[in-house]
Amino acid sequence: MVTTADGFAEREAAKAMINDARQATDNPQAEITLGADKGYDAKEFIDALQEMNVVPHVAQNTSGRRSAVPDAIAASAGYAISVQKRKLIEQGFGWAKTVGPIRQVMVRGLKKVDQMFVLTMAAYNLTRMHTLGKIRLQPA
Repeated sequence: MVTTADGFAEREAAKAMINDARQATDNPQAEITLGADKGYDAKEFIDALQEMNVVPHVAQNTSGRRSAVPDAIAASAGYAISVQKRKLIEQGFGWAKTVGPIRQVMVRGLKKVDQMFVLTMAAYNLTRMHTLGKIRLQPA
């Protein structure tokens, strides 16, 4: 989801996407985890996630301050897996900036930038599908 860069919009967008994910599940009480980088380590955001019954697998930002992510969550096995998976997610954004046109967007307006982002990430997904197909087609 593309938002304006104001320091708060990313966290608000994350909450909206969590609500969408919650509505898409058959079980509204299903446990959801959210992996995010250090920019999301804010007390109000972590508290909001816990109110929404979402386990915050947010990277702890401990440089000169105390992290809002509870130590019990950060010490869990699921959190360790989230750290590894978070790196895989970042690969898509790296591809969008190096191969795709996202590093310096040539369109103006939130709607046009959003369209460019969606098309770029769709292209990345197609590239990944092609690569995964080659891996799976190799004889055993």
